[in-house]
Amino acid sequence: MFKKPVIGISLDAEYNGGYSLMPWYALRQNYSDVVVQAGGLPLPLGHYLDLVDDYAAAIDGLLLTGGDFDIDPRLFGADNIHETVKLKPERTRFEFAIAKKMIEQKKPILGICGGMQVLNVVLGGSLIQHIPLEVENPIEHQQPNPSQRAHDVMIEEGTLLHQIAGVTLAPVNTGHHQAVKKVAPVMKASAWAKDGIVECIELIDKSHFVLGVQWHPEYKVSPTDMKIIDAFLKAAR
Repeated sequence: MFKKPVIGISLDAEYNGGYSLMPWYALRQNYSDVVVQAGGLPLPLGHYLDLVDDYAAAIDGLLLTGGDFDIDPRLFGADNIHETVKLKPERTRFEFAIAKKMIEQKKPILGICGGMQVLNVVLGGSLIQHIPLEVENPIEHQQPNPSQRAHDVMIEEGTLLHQIAGVTLAPVNTGHHQAVKKVAPVMKASAWAKDGIVECIELIDKSHFVLGVQWHPEYKVSPTDMKIIDAFLKAAR
């Protein structure tokens, strides 16, 4: 029997209030569910910077999740922070560190929603801080119910995403107010919404699986979604 690939999953965090007065981690179950469905072993990663090397040695792939937070705009050279931006510095520091280590070790990474934005900034790209202020006539990207289809994405032929999905148009669910602005130099955009928002980025070097999607494939709203999870797990084997 083959060993199941161990997939490290980044956790969201709350530091004040909620169901506990003490700081707590959070992870929607469907992130773990799709990893298990694809044949992997999910391993939630606490935000311990001194364990990054140990985590990277123990896992075969990294899943960077979304969450109710934004990346500090100063990390991509912005001079101001929009009023809608919500920071979680401890989470961001950890995700940057583990993403850099996995890239260094050429282990596969899948970034989902905010996780895609982490990948872009870590590798030298920048973000739109608030879509309605920077995009003319945007469609609604911040959907209230991520389990429902929101809009379609157009997928470029010949890209890794196209190779995985086998289609050039796919319905997706979204829940974000930020987006990729300048694509990181080592990455390329491979899918877009009709308003021009980048919906997928991937490493130009196809020998290393690094893929970021702006939607939430863990909800499996279309056949493309599980194909993405399966391809990620295949790369981690």
